[in-house]
Amino acid sequence: MKDIIQELHDRRSDARLGGGQRRIDAQHAKGKLTARERVELLLDDGSFEEFDMFKTHRCTDFAMEQSKPAGDGVITGWGTINGRMVYVFSQDFTVFGGSLSEAHAEKICKIMDMAMQNGAPVIGINDSGGARIQEGVASLAGYAEVFQRNIMASGVVPQISVIMGPCAGGAVYSPAMTDFIFMVKDTSYMFVTGPDVVKTVTNEVVTAEELGGASTHTKKSSVADGAFENDVETLTEVRRLVDFLPLNNREKAPVRPFFDAPDRIDVSLDTIIPDNANTPYDMKEVIHKVVDEGDFYEIQAEHAKNIITGFARLEGQTVGVVANQPMVLAGCLDIDSSKKAARFVRFCDAFEIPVLTLVDVPGFLPGTSQEYGGVIKHGAKLLFAYGEATVPKVTVITRKAYGGAYDVMASKHLRGDFNYAWPTAEIAVMGAKGATEIIHRGDLGDATKIAAHTADYEDRFANPFVAAERGFIDEVIQPRSTRKRVARAFASLRNKKLENPWKKHDNIPL
Repeated sequence: MKDIIQELHDRRSDARLGGGQRRIDAQHAKGKLTARERVELLLDDGSFEEFDMFKTHRCTDFAMEQSKPAGDGVITGWGTINGRMVYVFSQDFTVFGGSLSEAHAEKICKIMDMAMQNGAPVIGINDSGGARIQEGVASLAGYAEVFQRNIMASGVVPQISVIMGPCAGGAVYSPAMTDFIFMVKDTSYMFVTGPDVVKTVTNEVVTAEELGGASTHTKKSSVADGAFENDVETLTEVRRLVDFLPLNNREKAPVRPFFDAPDRIDVSLDTIIPDNANTPYDMKEVIHKVVDEGDFYEIQAEHAKNIITGFARLEGQTVGVVANQPMVLAGCLDIDSSKKAARFVRFCDAFEIPVLTLVDVPGFLPGTSQEYGGVIKHGAKLLFAYGEATVPKVTVITRKAYGGAYDVMASKHLRGDFNYAWPTAEIAVMGAKGATEIIHRGDLGDATKIAAHTADYEDRFANPFVAAERGFIDEVIQPRSTRKRVARAFASLRNKKLENPWKKHDNIPL
């Protein structure tokens, strides 16, 4: 019996070494943690339960049978984050460069199936050279099996991808279908074709970092939702995100203890809107002053900065926040901001997370580049996302809400539950100057008359009361009491029941 137990210990020790000490040292030399160290950091101490530690590949081509390391380059299992269950896989770059084989894919699929069955999030730590070439189509089949599970799990359990090394070729499509992607600055990258192929085909000379690094994907492509300085910070932020999310689409997000009075008044909000309607202010300041303890977890902070998305809590309960940012492009909606916010709203709706929308939008960004890029269809994505959402929706218009952008931003007409406005709100088809020049185009040569017409238009329409008179605004509230009113609104909506007509699925304008 002792011999058998000793053999178990020896096999476990070998498996934990992955590709061996030399490769572990090389991983550390690059500033990267090993696959096991990452899992240990991500999960609560002692909570990890591993599956398939001894699984090996079955390939016999190219002398592969001579090297069959236990685990086959991926560590899989489950554990807890702050006591709540999650499933994890972590690719091990020290074993065949973390490349995906048939057996490797089977391990990942196994925990994804269990996550679906048991209703818990899946967190994938990617650090892989791609498909294992020696296995040919078997490895490609493995990727497709993973992809299919990503699709089935979408909207059922949260899926989080953490890119902590290379992620290239077919490997990128699994993270692309997950809900959130985080990257590590300087050590992670994602691309469909690498720099060498790009140079061969298009003659462009580009580095891996420029082509698919963290900066590229958080600022330009919007593929990634956040990038952090190193492995430790990244995994800490993943833990923080998981705390905001429900385990699955049938459960509510966790309620956390809070120490911030729901009826807290913030007098500074009464003066945050500048006297000049064209002067910007920081909408993040409004968010921080409204939510519990000023704690706001921003998503895609570096991309489409004219709109803000992220998670916060009100009375300890998770809410998704979408807000126009007057500091960037005057808070206009454009292609990038519409896509960013639409995806976020759809995630919140899929997982029963209420949505708070803070509106200061002068309209859609004009220009040929926007029209040629399809701003009509992309803007419709956000409109569609808000309109189909059945979760509680509370909207506060702080200043401008002009034209079609007013409709799009969770208006009463898109089944907004509570639609509030500050006294500084201006709800109109367009700004006073533009409207006047159209209505009174015959007086365009007379500056005095135009100025009078503009002042008259502002008096009549640059306020929230016309909309309030029609019931499109439920209440005009004092800015200082925004937290209290919003918190009470969401509290009253906790038992909201709303169902869309039966359909196989909708056809959102992709």
